[in-house]
Amino acid sequence: MKITVLVGSSRKGGNSELLTDLVVQDIEHEKVYIKDLNILPIEDLRHTKQGFETVNDDYDQLIEVIEKSDVVIFATPIYWYSMSGIMKNMIDRLSQAIRDERYPNLKEHLKTIRTIVVAVGGDEPRIKGMPLIQQFQYIFEFLNMPFLSYIIGEANRPGDILKDKRALSEAVWLNEKLKEGLL
Repeated sequence: MKITVLVGSSRKGGNSELLTDLVVQDIEHEKVYIKDLNILPIEDLRHTKQGFETVNDDYDQLIEVIEKSDVVIFATPIYWYSMSGIMKNMIDRLSQAIRDERYPNLKEHLKTIRTIVVAVGGDEPRIKGMPLIQQFQYIFEFLNMPFLSYIIGEANRPGDILKDKRALSEAVWLNEKLKEGLL
């Protein structure tokens, strides 16, 4: 099982990454820091005669990683009650990628990728973060990607997630299920 973690935080070692590290502890995985990739915003050319054009950035590297994945974990801080901007930008570009002739099997492969969301925020995230989870759910439904689970943690300052016993417990449980191959 190939697990890929897409880290949508603007800093390494953030709370969403720390919580995700517990989910994949002692499990082989690949971690991709979206902030380290040059991913340009989408230019929506779906309805033009020429359609989408190839973009000279790092997005193809990300698609190549996704094409090799069985499970993708989307780890994001909750920024303004949604996913981080860099993660949203990456997801927006999927509109282009699923139409890209260089990836003829991408849309079908996405249907086989199981997804997990790990999100951490500081303003009543288990309530106010639910629209973020619903947003991911709609994205996954649109792409026919199985949505396995999510964890919402509460933290404000760096490292505070380690005080959220509920989120830590959920991460340990999810880790065990992944190790057992039950997810």
